[in-house]
Amino acid sequence: VALDDALRHAERMLAEGAVMIDVGGESTRPGAPAVSEQEELDRVSPVVEALVRELDALVSIDTSSPAVMRQASALGAGMINDVRALEREGALAAAIGSGLPVCLMHRQGEPRNMQQSPRYEQPVESAVVAYLAERVAACEAAGLRRNRLLLDPGFGFGKTVEHNLRLLKYMDALQALELPLLVGMSRKSMIGKVLGRPVEERLAGGLALTAMAVERGANIVRVHDVGPTVDAVNMAWAVLQEGCEPPLNKEFDA
Repeated sequence: VALDDALRHAERMLAEGAVMIDVGGESTRPGAPAVSEQEELDRVSPVVEALVRELDALVSIDTSSPAVMRQASALGAGMINDVRALEREGALAAAIGSGLPVCLMHRQGEPRNMQQSPRYEQPVESAVVAYLAERVAACEAAGLRRNRLLLDPGFGFGKTVEHNLRLLKYMDALQALELPLLVGMSRKSMIGKVLGRPVEERLAGGLALTAMAVERGANIVRVHDVGPTVDAVNMAWAVLQEGCEPPLNKEFDA
């Protein structure tokens, strides 16, 4: 993506209500190949720098690489979003050194193989809670303070459609961990498989899932279609609060 195009796209998202822009240089879609650390650095560094300098945007860096974490932090990123929950060698130390908040995500396997017949020996929500509790404990033991952590149940990462649907149904189980929750379900294949819709026709399904996630405790939602999602979240919030005022701290991660 050309730098100017990335900036204009981020500008539109911010204008529609996003408060954080998620930047990643390695695809984590099912079947995606790994990229080298240098290639990832080359992809994300100019984008992070420009978003911070030109748009004064709050940037989340989507990476598992210690070097990318350090570089993005130096360039002004405001959060680390790691789909591998700081399991990669050196990642935990890099995250601690950055001083940034960190989102730990649950996944089973790697992007190249995670959707090859994923299985769980216990209810998926129990497996997710157990894994994230373990990672939180490891982070705290290493010196990463609990108040810097967020959690992502990892919809679509090593989970069948049935796993994903059950995980959302029982997502309030994650409240036991007493940490903010970030969820990303926008345009996911689970919507396509349930509704029979191609990726460009998954907005309505995604809005329904987002509203349900908010009802079940999601604090931050990672989305592609910011404007409609702001309306859906504010409507869901109005029902939960029995009032028409939108949330005071609207948090949307684009």
